[in-house]
Amino acid sequence: MSEQRIVHVIDDDAAVRDAVGLLLSTEGFKVHTYPSALAFLNASLAHRDGCVVTDVRMPEMNGIELISRMKEERITNPVIVLTAHADVPLAVEAMKLGAVDLLEKPFEDAALLAAVDMALERRNAEETRSRESAAIKNRLASLTRRENEILAGLLKGLSNKVIAHDLGISIRTAEVHRANIMAKMRAGNLAELVKMALAAGGSSGESE
Repeated sequence: MSEQRIVHVIDDDAAVRDAVGLLLSTEGFKVHTYPSALAFLNASLAHRDGCVVTDVRMPEMNGIELISRMKEERITNPVIVLTAHADVPLAVEAMKLGAVDLLEKPFEDAALLAAVDMALERRNAEETRSRESAAIKNRLASLTRRENEILAGLLKGLSNKVIAHDLGISIRTAEVHRANIMAKMRAGNLAELVKMALAAGGSSGESE
């Protein structure tokens, strides 16, 4: 996760662009400004960190079209839409496409700052979930074939006794494998283990 709080401001009105950029810079944000949606999309480092604050009424590509393009290109920055022509259909369309907020010009400085903080918090939370998911998948990959068989039974809600019978092993052996699974997965209880496995899409260990 980036240490800097980065905001990309997109607006074809230089006065608005500069005013928003100055406000955010004064509050400690690192700001990049763009005169158009295409300028943002074409910027080599534009999409790596932070959130986007974009006007909705712009030539060439408007804010709604920008959000659609970002989704197509898997650019994950949260987007805040600014508009001088706010209406319900526009707000609904922006939110359906994934915008985190929509502010009508002129807006209060506090409202924009709150929206940016929320957008960056969402970005950070998504990055944390992504790292956690990768860690869980690595732990799943460390399970042996037998441990994966035991895990599959646990995910079906089967007891140690039933799992042992189905696999032709003793209940004690099944319990030992289950304990090993819990330790490898760093799960405090069965509920945590099931939640981890389901979040990662199931088990995929290959080792013996």
